[in-house]
Amino acid sequence: MEDVEQLKRENEELKRQLAEYQKSARPRDAVLTSVSPGAAIDEKSALTIIVLGASGDLAKKKTYPVLFSLYLHGLLPPNAIIYGFARSKLDDADFKKQISRHFKKAPEEKVNGFLDRCYYFSGQYNSAESFAELAKAMDEKESAFTSGSQPANRIFYMAIPPSIFLDVAKAIQPAAMSKTGWNRVIVEKPFGHDLDSSRALSSSMSQLFTEDQLYRIDHYLGKEMVQNLMVLRFANSVFEPVWNRNFVSNVIITFKEDIGTEGRGGYFDGNGIIRDVMQNHLIQILALVGMEAPISLSAEDVRDEKVKLLRAVSALTLDDLVIGQYTASPDGKTPGYKEDPGVPQDSVTPTFAAAVLHINNSRWAGTPFILKCGKALNERKAEIRIQFKCPSASLFPNCSAPNELVLRVQPNEAVYMKMLTKKPGLTTALAQSELDLSYKSRFEDLESPDAYERLIFDVIKGDHNLFVRDDELEAAWKIFTPILHQLEKEKIQPDLYEFGSRGPASADKLIADSGYRLTTGYTWPVNRKAQL
Repeated sequence: MEDVEQLKRENEELKRQLAEYQKSARPRDAVLTSVSPGAAIDEKSALTIIVLGASGDLAKKKTYPVLFSLYLHGLLPPNAIIYGFARSKLDDADFKKQISRHFKKAPEEKVNGFLDRCYYFSGQYNSAESFAELAKAMDEKESAFTSGSQPANRIFYMAIPPSIFLDVAKAIQPAAMSKTGWNRVIVEKPFGHDLDSSRALSSSMSQLFTEDQLYRIDHYLGKEMVQNLMVLRFANSVFEPVWNRNFVSNVIITFKEDIGTEGRGGYFDGNGIIRDVMQNHLIQILALVGMEAPISLSAEDVRDEKVKLLRAVSALTLDDLVIGQYTASPDGKTPGYKEDPGVPQDSVTPTFAAAVLHINNSRWAGTPFILKCGKALNERKAEIRIQFKCPSASLFPNCSAPNELVLRVQPNEAVYMKMLTKKPGLTTALAQSELDLSYKSRFEDLESPDAYERLIFDVIKGDHNLFVRDDELEAAWKIFTPILHQLEKEKIQPDLYEFGSRGPASADKLIADSGYRLTTGYTWPVNRKAQL
């Protein structure tokens, strides 16, 4: 009888898993509209999205095209309008021409339908009077939807330089926030320049807004494969038993760009690659790879575990860091970093960094987590590579090609496991191969949403899961602030590397000394479908 009952339970579990799979294989709109616990779309109230810095590149090339895409897929609430705010003197017609140039191709009636929801307001960022006038204009538009009985909700998207965050926040808080509905504020990175400035910014913002009103956006958290980390880890029983120091040799998280600063050197020189990429994008991925299972999928439970993990990471030291700066390409056709306008000739700002971080907890003690990022390298990619230890008593002693679980974040999203297999034939010769889930092959009819699209949609729903909390931000800055201050105080010279190379040779040595084994003779077949 017990065996029969066990079979029934297993059958029910298989049915449940099949149902979950069928849900995941939905068209794109259904994927985006899946709602996290506690999050929902309010379709009855008016919603005004205020894009601050509406005439800037970020707003025109990213924010408005993303909002248009949400509209195309029916994911903007029916009572939504969009106000652009900036200093530039533009009328509505000119502004709509500027933003529509960057929209994806769509029927003219769809473009016009979206633009009919868009308005432009010119004012001063530090002026409560300007925002009070904006509030009057919004009240009038919102009243057409609310009829005086429904609340009006507002989202303020700060697509502005961080230097004026506080000026804008101090102006909108008393003058432009909704008095009848909820208010949410999206803040773009960087969130400070170091630990002290981050604390000061967080303290000032907390005096104006509650934590549940703030959405600190890191677009990497909205990428499909970063999203998949939670599912991969906690929905598959095959991984949890080996996701620890006993089986994992090392973890390497890589972000590579094949372009340089390209005229943005003056801005970049004030930050460097550690602040620009490592302290935010890569450390967020590290937290998701390393954290313990949260007790639920609610935003606070997930972020609690990320904070615990980050607090267990030792502060980075110079012994575990290599920095680099790119020079011209070997043929001289592509200029080096210091040839970019705005970059001082004596600049020691790193355009490349490789760091080894250590997590002091029972799961990961002794397992190096390697972060590597850089500009002007040999390829464009972002990936997570988990390299496993060799079998302790293997019948095949050659361990030059250890197993690796690879999550390709971009381009060509994929999950694949590098493994050894017997080469077909009469011998027992081994070959490197893979178990491969390439998204373009497996989900060819599924259009993956843009990271910003997912994140803005989450703000509309009120879902904080993919946004950075203040204590999480502080824990991340504690890891990097001491080394950033040391680099700047001592003016440590970065190792030079040529445009289009792998980066400094010293970085490869640091990574190899940390235990990572670079396998040779293996190429991941990106175009597998074409080969079959």
